[in-house]
Amino acid sequence: MLSGCGVSLSSFGIGAGTSLAEEESTGSTETAGPTNVSVTRSKPFDAYIVMGGRIKRCWFNATDPLLPNHVYRADVSPGGGNVSITVHQRADLGRAGLTTYIIDLKQAGSSTVITTENLKMPPDLAAKMQYDIDRWQRGQSDCNKTMPTTAKAPAPKPQARAP
Repeated sequence: MLSGCGVSLSSFGIGAGTSLAEEESTGSTETAGPTNVSVTRSKPFDAYIVMGGRIKRCWFNATDPLLPNHVYRADVSPGGGNVSITVHQRADLGRAGLTTYIIDLKQAGSSTVITTENLKMPPDLAAKMQYDIDRWQRGQSDCNKTMPTTAKAPAPKPQARAP
């Protein structure tokens, strides 16, 4: 959205933040709870303008959306100190149905803490979404179609022992 104006996440200090995502699994979890925390040096509303624009452009675009069966909703608190972006399954007439993924941006001193939570998103899509958020937080701005490798690896098959 703002990329045509020469604005990037790093313009807001977002690219200079600390990301803990690389230390945590991005797959779905059995229990509800935050799965990632990132810290940026911008205000939540400023981070939302940039991050929300990239989410809409990359995940919900009209020609090749990552999430064609989902809808985007955002709730900004008065003053912009808290922003919650929610991804919902698409219900009848394009309305928001079941919440599947949450991205919270909250003021913490002079920084913004970005927390994500996978509620019902398939693990491969949740990993892709987290991968994009982490890239954008570091200052990248493209709609990369690369799917990250997930932390899950197939269990090795037991080998038969010779009698």
